[in-house]
Amino acid sequence: MPTYWEYLKIDELLSLQKPLSDEHDETLFIVIHQSYELWFKQVLHELDYFQVLLAKNDLPRAFHTMKRVLTVLKMLVAKIDILETMTPLEFLAFRERLESGSGFQSAQFRELEFVLGHKQRNAIDRYPESSDSRARLLRRWSEPTVWDAFTHFLAANKWPVPKDVLDRDVTTPVVPSPEMQRVLIDVYRKDATLANLCERMVDLDEGMQEWRYRHVKMVQRTIGTKMGTGGSEGAEYLKTTLMRPLFPDLWEIRTSL
Repeated sequence: MPTYWEYLKIDELLSLQKPLSDEHDETLFIVIHQSYELWFKQVLHELDYFQVLLAKNDLPRAFHTMKRVLTVLKMLVAKIDILETMTPLEFLAFRERLESGSGFQSAQFRELEFVLGHKQRNAIDRYPESSDSRARLLRRWSEPTVWDAFTHFLAANKWPVPKDVLDRDVTTPVVPSPEMQRVLIDVYRKDATLANLCERMVDLDEGMQEWRYRHVKMVQRTIGTKMGTGGSEGAEYLKTTLMRPLFPDLWEIRTSL
């Protein structure tokens, strides 16, 4: 039987933090971002499972899985507080060593966006033709999203989801549908359990928007309006991603309930 240390590959894990400078805060920067990537992997794992559970009509486990996703997401937002203990001068002391490296290049975060319905073809084109990252994003590009799994779940349970919603092109953004909104209003009024599931979807959407807002403010706090690492536009680009709902119909119905 492997030991705890062997099972978790602790020696390998602790060997992966390799600062490029002697600056004290670079280790924190590396640890935070490596842990983000591990948690992105877990969230993708859970959202894939959530879709499987909806297809199986296993609502209790679907709720449990969504609760886990929401809990992880809150923790990811809270990690920004740790990054903000690093002052602008402390970051600038090693920033130039990052050269072309940027969180903008996180393929797993792009995967997460795709799973949640925010798909942009140009995000795929940033990765080399033969790379694993590009292959994963291409697969996610062509797959149904969490919203698609949800609408098909409703249809399987005899709710009159419009055909154009069920048959939509999954490579395109989710757009508001007045017909779908009427179905959702009916769900809220007639089925408390499914209304609760809708609210957990709203929690997920709001949590992603909170993540984006906190990320923007952290970047502004650290580098102001400077260009981001890796040639990205920094906070100016990040601001364009704010207030962009993943599940617009679940927001639109608020004024009609």
